[in-house]
Amino acid sequence: MEWLNTNIAYWHWMVFGMLLVASEIFVPSFVMIWFGASAIAVGLIMAAIDMPFSVQLLVWVVMSVIDLAIWFKFVHPKMKNKTLSGMSREQVVGQEAMVIKLGSEFGHGTLRFSIPMLGSDEWEFICRDPISVGDRVAVEDVSGNSLIVRLAIAGVQSPKESV
Repeated sequence: MEWLNTNIAYWHWMVFGMLLVASEIFVPSFVMIWFGASAIAVGLIMAAIDMPFSVQLLVWVVMSVIDLAIWFKFVHPKMKNKTLSGMSREQVVGQEAMVIKLGSEFGHGTLRFSIPMLGSDEWEFICRDPISVGDRVAVEDVSGNSLIVRLAIAGVQSPKESV
């Protein structure tokens, strides 16, 4: 237990914190940055107040736990973007897909593209035409997280296109 009485300078904590923050590049969970921020904070505290190493470790652990609790309780849930508002409308408009499931409401359901579009091969859709499972549909527009589609019948134009 003699190592607990070793002298650790404030800059040791600062370097340790910067290494932890830099390691965030390799750890995709956005957790290491909080350990690093706590280590940097301990280094700043150590620059002003001299503390034994055991107290430094305790302060670092407590600050890390507080940082992580704040991150996972308040910040991280608000960062989850469940909308697809940034998706490229031009990439999906005009593409054809097959209806694989009808929803509980008329004209709603799930469709599947033959190749994934914007990271997924299955999408929720809205359609004004009467449709059934297995029908081919063409994407006309995007509305929030749903695609607006029309029935795609080979060689026949929809009323919207003929006007």
